Amino acid sequence: MLAGLKKISYVILVLAVLSAPKARAGEKLTVAAAANLSVALKELGAAFEKASHVTPVLSFGDTVGLTRQIEEGAPYDVFLSADTVHVKDLDSGGFIFPDTATVYARGQIVVVWNKRYLSGPVGIDGLSGPGVKRIAIANPAHAPYGIAAMEALKSVGIWDKIKDKLVYGENIRQTLQFVQSGDAQAGIVALSIADVPEVGYTNIDQALYRPINQAACVIKTAKDEKAAREFIGFIKGPVGRKILVKYGFGVD
Repeated sequence: MLAGLKKISYVILVLAVLSAPKARAGEKLTVAAAANLSVALKELGAAFEKASHVTPVLSFGDTVGLTRQIEEGAPYDVFLSADTVHVKDLDSGGFIFPDTATVYARGQIVVVWNKRYLSGPVGIDGLSGPGVKRIAIANPAHAPYGIAAMEALKSVGIWDKIKDKLVYGENIRQTLQFVQSGDAQAGIVALSIADVPEVGYTNIDQALYRPINQAACVIKTAKDEKAAREFIGFIKGPVGRKILVKYGFGVD
């Protein structure tokens, strides 16, 4: 009887080992991500690594620049854009697996102001006030959050009043740095990166700008397509969604 039980236990142990996921320690996944994800994605990446034993290597930049790098053959596995337009462009060019293109989050913009120079709170209408000498926004020529900022300023009717005060960041992270340093007294940035000690922030009515839907995709040259697909699935899953909401993103 005892020998039989030992044999059964051994068989169960072997089956458990064979069915367990293969060790993936040391595997890396290269992720190109819009700068508005620079805080949230670090937490997301750590959670994914803990769950999968695959390490995401994160590269942040403006969406247009990252798109261009992918088109020129940059060795990324996953692209997390700040909009849907550039993922569609990559799809049209044959650079991605079409079935992986998906909206993973919806961004928001806020007014930020430097606490040392302005007492606050400062709403979007307050940006036209005499105490605000410089206003930072991401460059609308290539930054989706810059486009949203421009739309909001035009919607409240102050674009023409303040356009000479504007300084443009190459991406949303640089835009925030202008306000943190005091090079601009105020600005408009992504809610996802606004919670820093040097600035205060005020929400902007989302009806003032078009929805900032952000899309993800797997690049056809991905070294590990399976892991790349898993990463996007993780972002859209319960853990990923919870982290995105924590940093001010909307998720459907």
